[in-house]
Amino acid sequence: MKQFPALSLNRLLLAIVGLIVTAVLVFVAFRMGPLAPVKVTTLKVENKVLVRSIFGVGTVEAQQSWLLGPLAAGRVLHVHVEVGQQVKAGQLLAEMEPLDLDQRLKAQEASWVKANSLQNSAKAQLEDARSRLDVASANWLRQNELARQNFISMAALESREQERVSAATAYQIAQANLNAANQDIHRIQADKLAASVLRQSMRLVAPAGAVVISRDAEAGSTVLAGQAVLRLANPGSLWIKTRVDQGRSLGLAVGLPAHIVLRSHPQQHFDGKVQRVEWQSDAVTEERIAQVSFDTMPAGVSMGEMAEVTLSLPPSPPSLLIPQASVQQHQGRTGVWKLKSNHIEFTDVKWGAFSLDGWVQALEGLKVGDEVVVYSEKPLQPNTRFRVVSDLIAKPQS
Repeated sequence: MKQFPALSLNRLLLAIVGLIVTAVLVFVAFRMGPLAPVKVTTLKVENKVLVRSIFGVGTVEAQQSWLLGPLAAGRVLHVHVEVGQQVKAGQLLAEMEPLDLDQRLKAQEASWVKANSLQNSAKAQLEDARSRLDVASANWLRQNELARQNFISMAALESREQERVSAATAYQIAQANLNAANQDIHRIQADKLAASVLRQSMRLVAPAGAVVISRDAEAGSTVLAGQAVLRLANPGSLWIKTRVDQGRSLGLAVGLPAHIVLRSHPQQHFDGKVQRVEWQSDAVTEERIAQVSFDTMPAGVSMGEMAEVTLSLPPSPPSLLIPQASVQQHQGRTGVWKLKSNHIEFTDVKWGAFSLDGWVQALEGLKVGDEVVVYSEKPLQPNTRFRVVSDLIAKPQS
C-alpha cells in the first residue's frame, strides 16, 4: 500500500478544518451576523371600528371662588376664621378699622344739615319772589287799564312794567337757588351712601356657603382698597382645568364623558364630563382648554391637584386600521413598509384619526388584506433581506 507523507496529511487536515471554519463563518454571517435577514413582525390590514379618545392633563380648580377685601384702605382688626374652615352665607369673617371713613361720615352729616337749611331758605325766597311777582303783575294790569283810558301817563305805566320785570327776574333767581340747593342735597346723599358702603365693606362677610382657602392678611396689617384679606371657594363647584394638544383635540365638545385619575388617587377612576370648552386657546403651548366637572365629588380632593383626563369620543364607522408602530418615515415621505411576495416596498399612506390605544386610520394607500411591517429589528430599505417572525424578542422557555 502506498504511504502518504505525514506533511501532506497534515496539510489536508488543515484544509478541511479551514473549509469547515469558513462554512461556519459564512453560515453565521448569513443567519446571525450582519448579513442575516432582518427580523420583522407583520399584520394584515383589516376594517375595524376606531375607538377615539382625547387625553389631557389639568389641575383642580373652583368654579366659584371669592376674594374678600375692603373697598377702601384700612387696618385689619380681627380675622375670625381659619384656613379650611366651613363658613355660612352672611357669616362675619373679618373686621377692618377704617382710616378716615368715620370722620368723612360726620362731615357729610354736617353738610347734609347745612344743605337742608339752604334748601329751606331757597324755598322761602322763592315764595317771597312769587308773591312779589304776583303783586307786580296785578299792579301792571291795573295801570295798563288806566293808561288805556288816559287816566295816567305812559311814564307811570313804564314804571310798573319795570317793577313786574324785576319781580319776574327775582323769581327766576330764587327758582335757580332752590334747584342748586336740591342738587347739593342729592350730591351729599350720594356721598353719604358711598361712604356708608365703604364703611360696611370694613366688615367682611361670606357671600355664600364656602371654605376658607387662604388668609392673606393678619390682624394689624394695613391693606389697600381691593386687596384680598381672605380667599373662599365653593367646595361643591370643583372642576378640572384640562389642557389638550390642539393637534389631537378634534371632536372636543361640551358633554363628552370623561375618566379622571387624580394624583392623590392613582388607583381610582372618577367619572365626569366636559362642562365647558374655552374659546381662547393657549398660543404658546398650542393647547386647547376645557373645564371638566365630576359626576360625584371625590372625598379629600384639593385645589391645585394634578389630574389626568381621558375624554371618550363616539366610535367612528369601520375603516382600515393599522398599528401606529407601522407608520414610518422614508426619504421625507410618510407611509408603511408593505410586503410584496418576497420583497418589501415603501407605500405612501394618507392618515386619518389616531386612538390612544395605538391604532390609526389609513384613508388612502392601503386596502384590506395588505400585509404591513409593524416592528423590525433594524431600519429597512427596499432591498433589505427580511424574515417574518411572530415576535422580535425570544420568549423564555418554561
